[in-house]
Amino acid sequence: MRLVRRALIVGGGIAGMCTAIELRKRGAAVDLLELDAEWRVAGAGISINGAALRALKTIGVVDEVLKRGAGSDGVSLRTAAGVIVGTIPTPRLAGPEIAGAAGILRSVLARILSAATLHAGVSVRLGTTLDSVEQGANADFLVRSSDGQEARYDLVVGADGLYSSVRSKYFPDAPKPRYTGQGSWRAVVPRDPETNSVSMYMGKATKVGVNPISAQEMYLFCLDHRLTNERIPEDQWRELLTDLLLEFSGPMDKIREDIKDSSLVVYRPLESLLLSPPWNKGSIVLVGDAVHATTPHLASGAALGIEDAIVLVEELDRAPSIEAAANAYAKRRFERCRMVVENSLRLGEIEIAGLQTEEHAQIMRDSLVALSAPI
Repeated sequence: MRLVRRALIVGGGIAGMCTAIELRKRGAAVDLLELDAEWRVAGAGISINGAALRALKTIGVVDEVLKRGAGSDGVSLRTAAGVIVGTIPTPRLAGPEIAGAAGILRSVLARILSAATLHAGVSVRLGTTLDSVEQGANADFLVRSSDGQEARYDLVVGADGLYSSVRSKYFPDAPKPRYTGQGSWRAVVPRDPETNSVSMYMGKATKVGVNPISAQEMYLFCLDHRLTNERIPEDQWRELLTDLLLEFSGPMDKIREDIKDSSLVVYRPLESLLLSPPWNKGSIVLVGDAVHATTPHLASGAALGIEDAIVLVEELDRAPSIEAAANAYAKRRFERCRMVVENSLRLGEIEIAGLQTEEHAQIMRDSLVALSAPI
């Protein structure tokens, strides 16, 4: 790669790993810093839409994702009693042989991408993060990391998530994450043999969905209205989630019973963020949740981060300068990311108000159509 001989990625999540892999494909030397010394991933399952599968195909891992996860087609919309009232198609964006959607354990997806990152030749340093960046004399940076090392880089990519330290240090006027009024509950339960695709159950102010993530397991996600983003003790998560599911019946009765003490149950308040362009300060560029964190309503957070990696590296491969590439990257990405963030927030508002109207389904359909467009 002509513009980037050596790059630093701050953050070893999905967007960071995919950016590192794409840069290595073009021959750049890449160092990746990950704060967690064990390179762990929080969460239970993850829903992967068609746009994400298409992007993972570009990265080169879609076959492994489908092998270790579960592909499916279509989304069924159900009442709280489990009666199907509508369907949303999921076009096969990654090719006719690849399902329109998928699910996988989040930890399994992370392992697939971390293996691909290491195989690509990325130098990964765990338990380490960015300390300081000093502009060099030759348009490069002298970077000091928390482990005491110093090195020079042409490009620094902040891929360190919703609470990005890179954004805080170098984009001081950026908006802060804001609470959306909903909490997200997730669990892994035994797979119902009759559950072959995503199903979403609409309650009064609570939405529940299930998605197969392997031949034996499925991923349950539940969104409910909460006035504040207070911390809920982990020892209360299972009981609170099963209480929320009492509103639902039909297939949900068995699922509720399967949430045992040993189940993987996770809770987090939902926060959102959207940074208007520019998404760079010179050759320091943000990707993923560091610049456009969305709620899970459209199952698109991972897709946006992977697409960021692909588009940024494409622009770096053809632009006259890194700054020009960063500007072109943000121009290509902003409207798509804005649509996902804002439409997801609107879906949450409708759910909180208990107005399960045609607007909710129409926003989902329109969003999926928009996401099917090339990046």
